Amino acid sequence: MSTIQDVARRAGVSPTTAKRALREPEKLTPETLARVRTAIAELHYEPDVRAGSLRGGHSRTVGLVVGSIVEPFFAEFARTAGRTLQAAGYTLIITENEYSARQELPELQRLYGQRVAAVLVRPGYGPESREYLERLRGRGVFVFEYDYRPPGSSFPSLTLDNAAAMRGAVAYLHGLGHTRITTLGTYDPVVLPEERSRAFPGAMRERGLEVVLAYRRVALPTEDTAYTLTHELLGLPEPPTALIALAGTQAVGAFRAIRERGLTLPRDLSLLTFDNYPWTALVDPPVTVIEQPVEAMAEAAARAVVGALEGGEVDQGHRVMPGRLIVRGSCAAPPRERAGR
Repeated sequence: MSTIQDVARRAGVSPTTAKRALREPEKLTPETLARVRTAIAELHYEPDVRAGSLRGGHSRTVGLVVGSIVEPFFAEFARTAGRTLQAAGYTLIITENEYSARQELPELQRLYGQRVAAVLVRPGYGPESREYLERLRGRGVFVFEYDYRPPGSSFPSLTLDNAAAMRGAVAYLHGLGHTRITTLGTYDPVVLPEERSRAFPGAMRERGLEVVLAYRRVALPTEDTAYTLTHELLGLPEPPTALIALAGTQAVGAFRAIRERGLTLPRDLSLLTFDNYPWTALVDPPVTVIEQPVEAMAEAAARAVVGALEGGEVDQGHRVMPGRLIVRGSCAAPPRERAGR
């Protein structure tokens, strides 16, 4: 890789003059500036922006930790956040924690090694990374949490209004006549401590319903676990008549299992999922979803980062955004309700 000294030698100028061509080109004669720029082009020289920003005491790099690189929610979040940050002159570095705080810790350490100025983090489940996040804040790194806020977190954060969205999902299914409803994953303070599964029992009680004990299974929000869990639930003597997937990739696993068992939506059971992914509108029948305002969430989070790094005011509290129920063809009255009509 070429250095600024190589550029200077090629152009026949001092290293100081070569640097000035990058930082203060108006101070050079047109002839000297042209020689330096020709040398830069011939040597394919790229300035070390990170080193320059560190010497100035201010990095222009932001770290983004996603829960799962294959979850489309995070891909869309990363694209929008990246564009917003790029427009403000910042570079984004992306890594994932696979929903695990234990795996998140070394990723945060690597990001700090890159001297990031801020971290946008979808916190992993567990306590292992909490102390290090506090340490980052003490070192001047701005930390912003999104999509999930651990209990007792003191960092600014932004999530979907998961409790309200879950209440709406249960109310919709109950209105169709369902009472045997379950989520694909039961709240657990260690394995699955997220807000959607935590809000589900309360949403059921509001409708005068209880979660069937046999349906309570702890599972991470991934496609494979949802596939296995759906098979287990539908193999019970009295299976649920309606499933709520906690994430779009869970819905993929559930859809696969339902098809493998020779069942048809919504004749044999109903399926509703969080996340309005393109495939949900293309399958037959199309799947009823709770749409998250992903782009608005990502833009708001990125703007909070820019505001903090540029010395503006940042809301240090927790903000929620509403979801939107999109009714499609995967939900209907349960089989016995239809038979009695």
